[in-house]
Amino acid sequence: MSLLGRALLLLALLAAAYAVGAALLSRQGGRRSLQRSAERAVYAVCALVSASALLMIGALVTDDFKLRHVAEYSSSTLALKFKISALWASQAGSLLLWAWIMSCYAALAVWLNRRRSRELMPVVTAVLMVIAGFFLVMLSFLSSPFETLAVAPAEGRGLNPLLQNEYMMAHPPLLYLGYVGLAIPFAFAIAALVTRRLDTQWIGYIRRWTVVSWLFLGVGILLGSRWAYHELGWGGYWAWDPVENAAFMPWLVATAFLHSVMVQERRGMLKVWNMVLVILTFILALFGTFLTRSGIVASVHAFGESTLGPFFLGFILVALGGSLALLFTRLPELRSRHSLESYISREAIFLYNNLLLVGLAFAVFWGTIFPVITEAVQGEKITVGVGFYNQVAMPIGIALLILTGVGPLIPWRKASGRQLLRRFAVSAGIAVASIPVLALLTDAWDNVWAGVVFTSAVFVTACVTGEFLRGTRVRHALGGVSWPGALVQLVQRNRRRYGGYIVHLGVVILFIGLAGSNAFTTERDFALKKGERGEVAGYTIVNEGFTRTRTDHKGSVTVQLGVFEDGERVATLRPARDFYFADQQPSTEVALDSGPSRDLYAVLGGLDEQGLARVSIFVNPLVMWLWIAGVVIFAGGLVAAWPGPRVRRQEQESPSALTGVAR
Repeated sequence: MSLLGRALLLLALLAAAYAVGAALLSRQGGRRSLQRSAERAVYAVCALVSASALLMIGALVTDDFKLRHVAEYSSSTLALKFKISALWASQAGSLLLWAWIMSCYAALAVWLNRRRSRELMPVVTAVLMVIAGFFLVMLSFLSSPFETLAVAPAEGRGLNPLLQNEYMMAHPPLLYLGYVGLAIPFAFAIAALVTRRLDTQWIGYIRRWTVVSWLFLGVGILLGSRWAYHELGWGGYWAWDPVENAAFMPWLVATAFLHSVMVQERRGMLKVWNMVLVILTFILALFGTFLTRSGIVASVHAFGESTLGPFFLGFILVALGGSLALLFTRLPELRSRHSLESYISREAIFLYNNLLLVGLAFAVFWGTIFPVITEAVQGEKITVGVGFYNQVAMPIGIALLILTGVGPLIPWRKASGRQLLRRFAVSAGIAVASIPVLALLTDAWDNVWAGVVFTSAVFVTACVTGEFLRGTRVRHALGGVSWPGALVQLVQRNRRRYGGYIVHLGVVILFIGLAGSNAFTTERDFALKKGERGEVAGYTIVNEGFTRTRTDHKGSVTVQLGVFEDGERVATLRPARDFYFADQQPSTEVALDSGPSRDLYAVLGGLDEQGLARVSIFVNPLVMWLWIAGVVIFAGGLVAAWPGPRVRRQEQESPSALTGVAR
């Protein structure tokens, strides 16, 4: 199995190298047969890497402990679902997942564009295969998942208890689907620069790729937060960890691109800026992969020290330097047809939005690499605390939230004072009227930042809802259909616009959850014997005893806590501590009672022989709305990316249809 796996990866590397050469040679004299040959080589790479990945999954499922990866990250007692997820538990396995997704994406991109964009596709093919080839070199010569042991152990060490969680089955693959998907826009951007086809055609090809990658990355980040919330036992979901930041940065820059690209399509502006954003997004995706493998940062998500860091850094520098050098040579051809006519216009709002998003990404980048810089300069790592990120992120976040409501209502080119008054009077009035209501019904204004967020959320919701109401009213009047039917028709006829509005509503919900859970969390620690009680945030916590259980895989001790409010039981929490036999590691199992207004969150710190339980109780308001926001954002993104019947028909009939529809 080891020899077969290594052979498959080596053959994939050779096929990728051939695809690069054939694709580039096909540009000389328009040799279409060579380009078709390069496309077949891309399909071969996909098939070979897929076979090697499935081979590794088979080894994990069948407990082939002769392979080092299987022996170190799986065991015979591990559940089947966790045996499969052990594929990406190691550095070599995660690189194999990266290469697998990359090869599948490349094959899909080539297949979808095989009859159009013929000038761009040779370069696109070459760029994608160079990226895939880099990872195949890593897998073939530096970090092979098919490395064998001299003597196969009778039992494996097992999977890290922190990774034996359903969210960890989805979080890394979704992140990689986002990371790797950003290579497709990058490849088209490089192809546009090389071929000097710098109109909006290449943007039409990549918009949906960018939206889908952005969605995968965003959902992956959110599932990672949910994993941290359920598994790490510290009561929170986001700690500005370096690897969390590494995923957040390309998501921010991709968000900026998805907004600014509309300015280029509508007004022919920001061409250079959009190129920079596409390049920067992919480079930051590579940087995130580098962070987890270089050992330069300490993180619960990282793989620790390795020899791969310098190779990744070199690849990043070559990709960044080559891309920017190519961009510099094309600057005269990227001049905008128009200039900004007013600082109060939709294109200006998009520009402000971009500056805030990129500014936040830079601040996160600076905070992430600051310990590395201080160690290089002073010989000592100085870590940036959570306070730095919060101080930067809160004002920028609120400004972005407000722009979310303002942007869609301001006209292109220039807005008059009368237009602004007409479009924002109702929304602003609703937001102002909400201030005393929020003060009376909630504790929103006990924290100024939270109060500003909630009021801004009301304003943005009113703005976006107003857009839906106006459009639905027009369709209802013109089409003679019911109000629900008019709403469905409205969204179907302009999926991109109204899908974006749904995403904006999801962002509003996200900010509400962030503000509530950060500003109003209550935490208390208790040491309770059976029958003893404690008080926290109006709840009475009662220790109702403990139980011990044991399986072949782990041993557990669980404490039952009754939660009462005004004398009535409202929840029963069962926090636990587990001990996994295969890898001899303990783990904490959080107990959670979740509701729309608050989460009750319990962590068992320890239990002595007399039955004294040490528990930490958190009352976290509005956390559920973070996960609801993720569902809304994902739904809105799907609506925006999903082609309507007219778009699909035109794409089949005309190679240039997508560009026209995008415009």
